[in-house]
Amino acid sequence: MSEVHSMIRIITIDREFGSGGPDIAKLLAERLGWKLWDQSLTSEIARLAQCDQSEVRCREERTDPLYYRLFKSFLRGSFEGSLNVYRLKLLDADSIFRLTQRIVLQVADEGNCVIVGRGSAFFLENRKDAFHVFLYAPYEEKLRRLTAAGTDRAEAAQLVETVDRDRADFIKRYFDKVWPSRNLYHLMINSRIGDDAVVGTIINGVVVLEKGEVR
Repeated sequence: MSEVHSMIRIITIDREFGSGGPDIAKLLAERLGWKLWDQSLTSEIARLAQCDQSEVRCREERTDPLYYRLFKSFLRGSFEGSLNVYRLKLLDADSIFRLTQRIVLQVADEGNCVIVGRGSAFFLENRKDAFHVFLYAPYEEKLRRLTAAGTDRAEAAQLVETVDRDRADFIKRYFDKVWPSRNLYHLMINSRIGDDAVVGTIINGVVVLEKGEVR
């Protein structure tokens, strides 16, 4: 089933932490009959990096901490390190970024996909067949979603405060842009309206865009 005209073949979902991005992206992909790239993107990065998915998850959409950057500089600057660094397969933010870019561009070429975060909107900002969405929600709504999924309220509050800061730092470092970049997204939606309503709004937004393009 496809409710979207063939001109748009990619939808990226960027999101504030706790705004329901993964669930909404899954529902959207199911509605369209498209491939969802969320956890499967993490899995593919881990496969290519030859490491556990947990190692990728804790580094995605983050910059490396200062101590880790200093360690890499020291290692690569030393005689022994210069001989052996290629054998270490350091899983750092730079290597994850390169792998993510490679996968996102590949799946975008294949089309009919919904991609969640990981800088995908920025990688694909110049593609005419991509539609970019940003999801946000009030603070209490984000806590409600997270606690309903089983996260302790105190932990949820801490994550809401820190994860988006990490994402903003990631976008600034690798794309030199402010996150969220409002001029990048076709739609910015308050997910408090409900997952079904958000999905309907996205699909309607694509239809409106395409009608405008074919005039």
